[in-house]
Amino acid sequence: MLGAAALAAGLSGHAGADEKPLWELGAGVGMLHFPAYRGSDESRQWILPVPYVIYRGDFLKADRKGIRGTFFDSERAELSFSLAASPPASSDDVDARDGMPDLEPTVEIGPSLDVELWKSRDERNRLGVRLPLRVGVTLESSPRSTGWQFTPQLNYDWRNPADLEGWTLGLVAGPIFGDRRQHRYFYEVDPRFATPQRRAYEAHGGYAGTQFLAALWKRYPSWWVGGFVRYDNLAGATFVDSPLVKTRHYFAAGLAVTWLIGESSQRVETHDVE
Repeated sequence: MLGAAALAAGLSGHAGADEKPLWELGAGVGMLHFPAYRGSDESRQWILPVPYVIYRGDFLKADRKGIRGTFFDSERAELSFSLAASPPASSDDVDARDGMPDLEPTVEIGPSLDVELWKSRDERNRLGVRLPLRVGVTLESSPRSTGWQFTPQLNYDWRNPADLEGWTLGLVAGPIFGDRRQHRYFYEVDPRFATPQRRAYEAHGGYAGTQFLAALWKRYPSWWVGGFVRYDNLAGATFVDSPLVKTRHYFAAGLAVTWLIGESSQRVETHDVE
């Protein structure tokens, strides 16, 4: 997924809750290097405006994990809804999809269960698991469903890594699973679009590869900087034999800088790593 959420993830502690503003607003710029789609051997670079939006409400939250509504929140577990998005890909710009319909931008929404498995006494180290299940739709005049995707992840956050005061290192890893509709949208080749170089292909649901992500970020008093590197491995994916899959592994990366414009005078307690 692409955009501000990916840049932010793409993510000197002390025990106890911190008091922080209820909301913070800012803006900045980000640079992304991503494949046209997972499995494409053609990459794209984007320079994007990056909104910086933090909201720490009891129900609605917006932070480095994305925008989510919290249905259940305890010391160890949180059940919420979350959002994600993917960019468009014009078939005129992707050789493997030449003559096929464009890939429209999509948005995905669904529940996510986040469970904290362990944290150090000083709360500088945290290990957890995220279990988001999202259903996607295309963003166009007549939206279409792109099916569901399940991405269970292990997440490790390390505050002040190697004595880098104020920095946080985030490591995320996990498999991806999608239904048939999800894989059809990206990897199926209808017989009418088959060519001598691109055979017809019928996609099926199931395992969709594994992702590994490392992110490093720091919040200064009036600005934020962060970057990430992501590695995808599609070996064993149910669609790996699609003629649209041109590489089974690749790297993606992003970097962003944002500046704080304003914040609320109201303070709330939070345990989140930001």
